[in-house]
Amino acid sequence: MDMSGAVPGEPTLPFWVSYDEESDPDGEDSMGLFGNRQEAVLRGVPLGVLRKNLADAVDALQDLFAEVAARGGPLPLREAQLSVQVTAAGGVQFVGSAQVQSSRGIVLVFRQ
Repeated sequence: MDMSGAVPGEPTLPFWVSYDEESDPDGEDSMGLFGNRQEAVLRGVPLGVLRKNLADAVDALQDLFAEVAARGGPLPLREAQLSVQVTAAGGVQFVGSAQVQSSRGIVLVFRQ
């Protein structure tokens, strides 16, 4: 999801993010809740960017789940759970099972 578009002075929401100074000396886009990074720091995530990226992700997932549910069959989709991480810039990234190393993050639950 897009991580640009933060407006100076816009409201933020504090998130604990992991920080990798070597790969991102400016501290902008490489921060996230998961990963192999060592140091966790509290950063203000811009709400406008986070709101847009999370809404876009949820809209896309709802469309996808509607298509899957329409297939029917003997084992219909009743619930889906996905984990997302939030970057310090307000980006939203889906977390695959191989990456989940912590309970930190946002879990989205979709029920039919």
